[in-house]
Amino acid sequence: MSIERMLTIKRVPTVLSNYQENASSEDLESKARGCGRNCLGKCCLPVSKLPTYAFKNVEHEMVENGIDLSCGRGPPMSFLNNLLLGQWEERMSRGLFRYDVTTCETKVIPGRYGFIAQLNEGRHLKKRATEFRIDQVLQPFDDNKFNFTKVGQEEVLFRFEPSKDNEMHYFPSSAVDGSSGAPNVVAINVSPIEYGHVLLIPRVLDCFPQKIDHESFLLALHLARETADPAFRVGYNSLGAFATINHLHFQAYYLALPLPIEKAPTCRLMIIKEPTDTGVSVSKLLDYPVSGLVFEGECTLHNLSDAVANSCVFLQNSNIPFNVLIADCGRRIFLLPQCYAKKQALGEVGQELLDTQVNPAVWEISGHIVLKRKKDYDEASEQYAWSLLSEVSLSEKRFQELTQFIAEAAGFLHVEDDVTANRESGVPRATSHLPKDCLVQH
Repeated sequence: MSIERMLTIKRVPTVLSNYQENASSEDLESKARGCGRNCLGKCCLPVSKLPTYAFKNVEHEMVENGIDLSCGRGPPMSFLNNLLLGQWEERMSRGLFRYDVTTCETKVIPGRYGFIAQLNEGRHLKKRATEFRIDQVLQPFDDNKFNFTKVGQEEVLFRFEPSKDNEMHYFPSSAVDGSSGAPNVVAINVSPIEYGHVLLIPRVLDCFPQKIDHESFLLALHLARETADPAFRVGYNSLGAFATINHLHFQAYYLALPLPIEKAPTCRLMIIKEPTDTGVSVSKLLDYPVSGLVFEGECTLHNLSDAVANSCVFLQNSNIPFNVLIADCGRRIFLLPQCYAKKQALGEVGQELLDTQVNPAVWEISGHIVLKRKKDYDEASEQYAWSLLSEVSLSEKRFQELTQFIAEAAGFLHVEDDVTANRESGVPRATSHLPKDCLVQH
């Protein structure tokens, strides 16, 4: 069975860059001041123009506001969705990807959990190699190694910036003004896992290492919210948890199926009470091979973001690798400490799992497993998925210790014993704007 996301959308017109045909004399002069490669570095970007999406940035906006999923109907296709997908498809038509991800076979593995397997041989052969130590979550940025300032501007879809007047705006061509700080950019992932696979690179010119801070995490949450499509998830991998580039970035793509992790039952552990809202609640995943925490609540976007960011900062400072999944249009955030790379280094992972060459990062842990060999894809089973992800998880004792430390670091007030029923009814579904033939079975 092959699953593809096939979208019929109104295309966004391609925006001419400074370096395409019919450029003005001013544009040509700008090009001359750069390195000639039209890159995202300090040599070229400050004298460039890029499309800019300015999102509504209301300080006390509630998480639940603005997205209506009632009556089983998904949200209308947002402008940002249309923009992102239109620009992504345009880059695909120009041959900027290393392979055609739409030809990759995908299937739902039979079983209780519905793990999703994809055969992606191109990613294995053509993806950039990891260039740094796996035993240190925090490592300094190294300009000599690959980073996103070396990427060509043709891979950028648009800038993603907070609006200055709390209203959404789109500017087809906007000068990169250094006075307002380094730009946030959304670019294609040239080695995609799924349709619409993009990278969010906060303040690209500041060259931050792969390290979450409060500002960057809130930006990622805004991207999930503004896209307003439950099929669009945002992910983060720390160093030591299979991030492959030490330059701050988040990943995101579309998958018109619920991820197994989103269907797992949870047990609420603790809550933060705030004067302005009912608080952020934190639950523990139950009956899932990877131990993890789920953050949600009827609270402001800032409060939810701060609770997760505080927890991530604690893990980073404690040298504990982790992955993050932002799901349900920013309503639910999964925080997943892991130890697979450490076990690999210590020789504690079985050869059968090692032979598959699967590095379980955020997407694999969430239940979307990218396989590199035809044999493994044909033989994929729920038992294999469970065995792989179980090796990712911390021991129950270690996870409980971390939970207590995170509670202190993030300022949680008390622990509750409140088992939540399986949330399958609340899992994101394929949105109503998808055509009926978006899932193709062979």
